[in-house]
Amino acid sequence: MATTPAFPLLQLRLTKPRPKPTASCFKPYGTSKFGIVKCGSSSNGREPDSADNGVKSVERLLEEKRRAELSARIASGEFTVQKSGFPSLLKNGLSKIGVPSGVLEILFKGVDDVEDYPKIPEAKGAIKAIRSEAFFIPLYELYLTYGGIFRLTFGPKSFLIVSDPSIAKHILKDNSKAYSKGILAEILDFVMGKGLIPADGEIWRIRRRAIVPALHQKYVAAMISLFGLATDRLCQKLDDAATDGEDVEMESLFSRLTLDIIGKAVFNYDFDSLTNDTGIVEAVYTVLREAEDRSVSPIPTWEIPIWKDLSPRQRKVTEALKLINDVLDDLIATCKRLVEEEELQFSDEYMNEQDPSILHFLLASGDDVSSKQLRDDLMTMLIAGHETSAALLTWTFYLLSKEPSVVSKLQDEVDFVLGDRFPTIDDMKKLKYTTRVINESLRLYPQPPVLIRRSIENDVLGKYPIKRGEDIFISVWNLHRSPSLWQDAEKFNPERWPLDGPNPNETNQNFW
Repeated sequence: MATTPAFPLLQLRLTKPRPKPTASCFKPYGTSKFGIVKCGSSSNGREPDSADNGVKSVERLLEEKRRAELSARIASGEFTVQKSGFPSLLKNGLSKIGVPSGVLEILFKGVDDVEDYPKIPEAKGAIKAIRSEAFFIPLYELYLTYGGIFRLTFGPKSFLIVSDPSIAKHILKDNSKAYSKGILAEILDFVMGKGLIPADGEIWRIRRRAIVPALHQKYVAAMISLFGLATDRLCQKLDDAATDGEDVEMESLFSRLTLDIIGKAVFNYDFDSLTNDTGIVEAVYTVLREAEDRSVSPIPTWEIPIWKDLSPRQRKVTEALKLINDVLDDLIATCKRLVEEEELQFSDEYMNEQDPSILHFLLASGDDVSSKQLRDDLMTMLIAGHETSAALLTWTFYLLSKEPSVVSKLQDEVDFVLGDRFPTIDDMKKLKYTTRVINESLRLYPQPPVLIRRSIENDVLGKYPIKRGEDIFISVWNLHRSPSLWQDAEKFNPERWPLDGPNPNETNQNFW
């Protein structure tokens, strides 16, 4: 998991609204990967002026310099683990002084069997190295040097980093039963328990079969209407800020927007976080940051009972979890009362018009599940659902702020398909260019950037045998930016996929 926010801080300076604005002025502030970028407005898709080009040139030079410095460090062998080859040297030495070959075969049988296999390339690092920027960014530089699979060691911790599509497919699809969620389940247990993301095997299959039917077409149509209403409230907030000449932080606004949507879609609860600060947003991010810290911590101090009381950070996490759990408990209790009072006629496309939420569907369906499992599922959807959606929106606006010609095409399509009305489910297939913009944003900034697995039996990845208990990071970031898989991999180009072609997914992209 990333150790810094998965997106830069976007700050939007608004001016008074114009009839058809096609781009806005952003100031993204990020990790060392991003400098300050100022993007001008354009109503006709013109290319940025010379000042914009100058800023882009400086940004590009800084990025090239950073990469060159890291590449030089890798090339110097700073990260490479040197193999001593001592068993082979000892065997050869004993042979030279006359030790019988039969004796040597007995002494070195196990060693020979291991050495007959190719060794996975290995790199080393320090925990502080991955705290300075998002974990998946230096993994990309290491991938370019060590290839599609290598071992990365941080002190006592060791991970296999996979950036090869055929190996990723083997782990995630062809031999998925040989792998569990591993570290992911461990670091998310304190907040998501056995929810859909950390759950393994039979629990995952049972919960997926229970939840997926709730996402039927009638429900999706109702949710698209809800999305439009929630987004309109955000647009009104931006209009007010524009009128007053205020700066707004888009990352925060998108997080609040998606929280409001998740609240209504999953629980039929209006957090109204765009206008009211209930503390729930900060509580969600507190537990997310804790999960990220736990993923790279060499010592699980949080498992020490007394530490939960002594550590200010752990006390804050405990308080945040209590706040979220209290809200969920109240929502579940309220929904149970509504279902009990309802004259229920359940069907495959059942939806209560007053409460079309997933929670209401699950309770009305008679889903035989414990209160804790239900809360785990809801907690997973609350935290993971709104955070990933907010990250996608933030990164998409960041990319659009740098490409006014793309904004112009996007605006033209939306004006043509929607005009001034909210979208409906029938509009989705017509918004082809809009869909490609989202596809390309997810390629460059995937959510999540890394998938985590653990081998639960011996296996072979590519040409390398691995043993049970290996922790594996599948770098979606590397797969999506690999220069050997993509033309102009770093370029934001929504038209790299035909507008009339299939929606790109892991199957038709062969796990790229």
